[in-house]
Amino acid sequence: MRLCSVRYAETWHAGEVTDSDTVLVYPATVGLVDDVITNGGLPAGAAPIAEVPLAEARLGSPIQRWRKNVLCVGWNYWDHFEESRGKREGQDPASRPEHPTFFTKAPRTAIGPRDTVECDFELSEQWDYEAEIALVIGTAGRDIRPEDALTHVFGVMLANDVSVRDVQRAHGGQWFKGKSIDNTMPLGPWLTTLDEVGELSEIELECELNGETLQRASVAQMAFPIETLIAELSRGMTLDVGDVILTGTPSGIGNAREPQVFLRSGDVLVTRATRLGTLENRIG
Repeated sequence: MRLCSVRYAETWHAGEVTDSDTVLVYPATVGLVDDVITNGGLPAGAAPIAEVPLAEARLGSPIQRWRKNVLCVGWNYWDHFEESRGKREGQDPASRPEHPTFFTKAPRTAIGPRDTVECDFELSEQWDYEAEIALVIGTAGRDIRPEDALTHVFGVMLANDVSVRDVQRAHGGQWFKGKSIDNTMPLGPWLTTLDEVGELSEIELECELNGETLQRASVAQMAFPIETLIAELSRGMTLDVGDVILTGTPSGIGNAREPQVFLRSGDVLVTRATRLGTLENRIG
């Protein structure tokens, strides 16, 4: 199942993307995608009230109601960790981390799969892209064992963790501020349930800027696999239904390139992955 947030009759609804590239729009009584996740799926017998072509549908972030910050993983592809050595403005760790690196970002960053990324160029000129796979928790848990981790995942979607590099470095070595600017994180285009995604390690992730592919990697290349991320993050800390976890970006970021490549007004940023769809966002 591929669940999306779709705007219909001036209201956000839960929708389902079909194999024929249409969106089934469910009534307000079904609630939002957030409610479908909480309830473990669509209600029995739920019937759509409309069907609209996917190309014409206005899609929003699949998650509309945030209970906490977006949970994120840094340095989860070793090629990305290595490409930035000496380019972190004195904030390089002495060696590769032995455990996943976690941080959070504010929920107001989230935008839809076709929305404009609202880069504030008065704040900074160093806006960077980071294509990522995002997980959504469907069953709450604490101290989750790696072998049970995927049973707690409702589905998977795409994200782009757009980051402001100089702001990211400027506040004590932590990343929260530089990754929490309003309306800068595309999510979606829909939430694909695990039964439809198939083998996670086979997902191929790409990021394209103005038609040029700048990032490409397989989930199998992650430094810490998804099961490990969930297990370590949940140690002593409950993961709640609806929590979103960004799982890290591969090499190819703009800050590490020579010359550097930063986002500019009018750029088109495309994030895609096998079986997960495509985000296409213009930079504002």
